[in-house]
Amino acid sequence: MIEQLVVPVGVRDHVRGREEAAITLVEYGDFACPFCADAYPAVHRLLLRYAGSLRLVFRHNPRGELHEGAHLAALAAEAASFQGQFWPMHDLLFQRQSRICERGMLSYALLLGLDIDQFQADMRSRAVALRVREDEVGGLRSGVIGTPTFFVNGLHFHDKPDFEGLARAIEAQTSTATRGETSATLLRA
Repeated sequence: MIEQLVVPVGVRDHVRGREEAAITLVEYGDFACPFCADAYPAVHRLLLRYAGSLRLVFRHNPRGELHEGAHLAALAAEAASFQGQFWPMHDLLFQRQSRICERGMLSYALLLGLDIDQFQADMRSRAVALRVREDEVGGLRSGVIGTPTFFVNGLHFHDKPDFEGLARAIEAQTSTATRGETSATLLRA
């Protein structure tokens, strides 16, 4: 089993938080996945609790075979990113998960003040489809087989993705970073 993130965080990633943050939390997620929706508030709380020392990276892993609308939602988030609105669309998709359909995506785009014609064109573009596919392939290379899958400072997190479990892993990485060590103890529950 692969225990580390194979594709390093780079300029193409969607990042929330400071680049120089001591802890990087990478999530491979699916906007239509109920487990990802359950993890969303925990991740939001973690960003508040560890403000300045934690950054979040979101990568797509739409599980269309399991969750209707997963691929559509990923395309919508990427189309929104072309207009600088990835994170607001990300939040809307998790907060209003029951409206994952083309009409819902257009209403979110309107709510965010996006250029609708451009948004629709981008959703159908090869560039957007390729961006989502690159995340999926990178996830497979890193051993991602379900959603949500998290990596804390590049190490695969195997515990329940709730606030307490992720906070323990972040604390472990914070303490080992101050000692200059590498430890995956709490990441392999």
